[in-house]
Amino acid sequence: MSNRSLLSRRTALAAVFAMGVHLAFAGRARAEQPAVAATPVEWSSLSAEEQKALGRYGSDWSTLPADRQQKLVRGTRRWLAMTPDQRERAQARFKRWKDLPPEQKEMARHRWQRYRELPPDQQARVRDGYHRFKKLSPEQRRKLRERWQNATPEERQRWLERRRQMRENRDR
Repeated sequence: MSNRSLLSRRTALAAVFAMGVHLAFAGRARAEQPAVAATPVEWSSLSAEEQKALGRYGSDWSTLPADRQQKLVRGTRRWLAMTPDQRERAQARFKRWKDLPPEQKEMARHRWQRYRELPPDQQARVRDGYHRFKKLSPEQRRKLRERWQNATPEERQRWLERRRQMRENRDR
């Protein structure tokens, strides 16, 4: 496998990871909510299970900014609500993310930001395309990736335009 295709694959994995994190953890309504000053979370208000999961922050909890406390509590609650299988997958995704080179992480962050700036209907189309792609067999995904990577920019543009037209016809 060439360095370029390995880089493209890793970049694609990083983008998929970013999308997965969004789908699994981000609330779409959060972007629509007005900014409100965060209120601190008292350590004593956390359950024993939450305190155990956040144990490394315990001694410094009261010095953390309120918004950081709330993010940590939300993440901990999501983690505690996961099944062991979901936790294992989340840990594997995090390890893949951690192992990515800085430039690929930055590229994934940039793509994630571009995604977040899309209108909700376009975000839905991206998610739909992602789910359809994931339903393909590994061989079909490999062939599709190869076809895209080997296409010229003009071929890619024509391909995207045909898909847009098909979608518009279908939506009418």
